[in-house]
Amino acid sequence: MEAREKMAEVDRLLREFFGEPPRPRDLDPLELLIRTILSQNTSDRNRDLAYENLRARFPTWEALLKAEEVEVAEAIRPAGLYRERAKKIRAVLERIKEERGELSLDFLKGLSPEDAEEWLLSLPGVGKKTAYVVLLFGFGLEKFPVDTHIRRVAQRLGFWDGKGDPHEALEGLIPKGRAYALHLNLIALGRSFCRPRNPRCTTCPLLRLCPYGKKKEGK
Repeated sequence: MEAREKMAEVDRLLREFFGEPPRPRDLDPLELLIRTILSQNTSDRNRDLAYENLRARFPTWEALLKAEEVEVAEAIRPAGLYRERAKKIRAVLERIKEERGELSLDFLKGLSPEDAEEWLLSLPGVGKKTAYVVLLFGFGLEKFPVDTHIRRVAQRLGFWDGKGDPHEALEGLIPKGRAYALHLNLIALGRSFCRPRNPRCTTCPLLRLCPYGKKKEGK
C-alpha cells in the first residue's frame, strides 16, 4: 500500500474508532506558543499547572515581561527545567515586543502560511512542533505537529525510519483537511494503545496496517 493511501486508511480507521474530534474556536496564538514551550519534555498536567501559576502571578504578558527572570522561573517550576524555560519565554516575548511593538501574534493572520511559519521558526528556541501547534490550533492552518506520541506511532507504522525530522517524513502524507483530526486521534492512539511500554497491539484498531504490531503479535 502506497504511503499516502495508507495514511488515509489510518485516518479513516481512527475516525471510526475515536470519532471526529470537536474543533473549538481558534485559540489565542501567543497563549498556545507559551503553553507549548512549557509542554516540552513534561506531562500535560505539569504544563497546565505551570501555565495556571504563570497567569495567576502575571495576568498580562506585559507584566511577565517586566518581571525578574527568577520570578518567572518560580511560577513555572512544576513544568521542570524552569530556569531554562523562563529564559526562553522571556526571550520570545522580548523578540515579539521588539519587532511588533505589542505582545500579540495576531499579525500572522496577514501573512502567507509559509511566511508565518518562517517568522515563528525565527523566534529563539522555537522549532517546527511548536510553530505548527500555533499555526494549526491558533490559525486553523493545515500544519501537522509531531509530538512524542505521533513520533512513536509513525515509526511503528513505518511512516518514519527514526532518522531526521519526522515532520519532513510525514509532510505530504496527511490527507487534505485532516491535519487537526488526525493529529488528535494519533495522540489518542499513542496514549491508549501504542504506548512506549506494553503497547496494546492485540486490540489496536491499526494492527493490520502496523509492521511493529504484526511482528509483536507473530502475524
